[in-house]
Amino acid sequence: MLEKGLKHISRTVVQPDNFALTMGSGDLPVLATPALVALMENAAMLAVAAELPEGATTVGAKMDMTHVRPSGEEVHAEATLVEVEGRKLTFSLVARDSADVIGEGTHIRYIVDRAKFLLKLKG
Repeated sequence: MLEKGLKHISRTVVQPDNFALTMGSGDLPVLATPALVALMENAAMLAVAAELPEGATTVGAKMDMTHVRPSGEEVHAEATLVEVEGRKLTFSLVARDSADVIGEGTHIRYIVDRAKFLLKLKG
């Protein structure tokens, strides 16, 4: 059952494939903002995945985040479900490394039927 308070923590290690330099979002060997966004989305997706009806998934619709500090080590992002409005799910996000918060924000996902959603790809 989808209830406020569902949480998940996703982790990654900062390495060349998620550097800003490699991803093209910057020119430094630090965690890229797009990689941080993906980590946060992954945490939100997994926070509710086990509670969805068969055949359903969630899709990201809006991300409002701030990348406040660089990191070059292991990072973990925690997503907490803070609001459920029908199919609309709102998450609070916080990402940290061993030193401090590196990013935070809010993310909105919608519950969709997998098959119906994929049909939208066909013209």
